[in-house]
Amino acid sequence: MKHRLDYALAAPDGYKALGSVHSYIHRCGLEKELIDLVYLRVSQLNGCAYCLDSHSRDLLKQGVSLEKIMLLATWHEAPVLFTRRESAALAWAEVVTQVAQSQVPDADYAAVAAVFSDKEVADLTLAISLMNALNRVAISFRKVPAAIKAHLENLNHE
Repeated sequence: MKHRLDYALAAPDGYKALGSVHSYIHRCGLEKELIDLVYLRVSQLNGCAYCLDSHSRDLLKQGVSLEKIMLLATWHEAPVLFTRRESAALAWAEVVTQVAQSQVPDADYAAVAAVFSDKEVADLTLAISLMNALNRVAISFRKVPAAIKAHLENLNHE
């Protein structure tokens, strides 16, 4: 994987604007673990290696179990590992991320709205939308995951 472009240098104002949304999401009142689980799930759906690496590391640093992280892609098959709020957020993340196919049905909105306040649904949707945007930027410009950088550095030192 070869990094194509440093978008933060090429478009600093745009990068800063996305960073402002990111800062808002982490101040909005939603639980940090919930946000990071959603970020990781969205990144799984989009196949973003950089974000998979980054958000897995974030969750591990927060003390989230390796088992929970490993089973996130099949969270609906491991319901005992996820709270009601997490399950609702993950279901919402999936239909919003797959909007072209799902068209975000009323039943899915009703399910998330039964667990989260209006503000929380709005903030959760902003978080999902932000991660979809960041996934697209990282994938497009081949942002290299920390795990690959570390592996390549180890090879260079051998």
